[in-house]
Amino acid sequence: MNFETIVFYIFSAILLLSALRVVTARSPIHAALALVLAFFTAASIWLLLEAEFLAITLVLVYVGAVTVLFLFVVMTLDIDVAKMREGFWRHLPLALAAGAVMATEMILVLRTRTDTVAPRNLDTHYSNTKELGRLLYVDYVYPFEIAAVLLLVAIIAAIALTMRRRKDTKYIDPADQVKVRRQDRIRLVSMPAETARMKDEGERMTNEEERG
Repeated sequence: MNFETIVFYIFSAILLLSALRVVTARSPIHAALALVLAFFTAASIWLLLEAEFLAITLVLVYVGAVTVLFLFVVMTLDIDVAKMREGFWRHLPLALAAGAVMATEMILVLRTRTDTVAPRNLDTHYSNTKELGRLLYVDYVYPFEIAAVLLLVAIIAAIALTMRRRKDTKYIDPADQVKVRRQDRIRLVSMPAETARMKDEGERMTNEEERG
């Protein structure tokens, strides 16, 4: 067992423990921080696999943006943790069964790829970023486009579900805006000069002092 294998097992153990901590932590903030540790550990494993682009993307996108958004939402909202955990033990067997099925599928997929795909000798100018782009936009372009459409539909659905029309919202019709005229927007008002008003105020104060 070489040094890279030992480091791989160490990172894998940290990844499993942090992922378990995400679903078992009582505080949502602690769960989000454990998720950050899981992402960093997964990025380290990808670095061991010489997938530098994926590792940097994971850190920048998920740790730098998504997890920060999670923390912001969790710390902003008043989440009732006790209410969220109601029925946890009742649904635990179903969750364990679903997790076992997913783990079995992943093991079968990884085992199939290991048995059928032979390692390749790569030259010094090999770029895994270029290879990833070729796989996404050439070999799997249709699944990539379908996934993009599904994400777009999910974004539109989320906006539609969270948008609430308020009764006191002032709405302006663009068709009425382009028909507007100058006399509809501007009104000239005749006002006395400032100096004359100040002069009248001064005379009034003087008269009041003389009467007093």
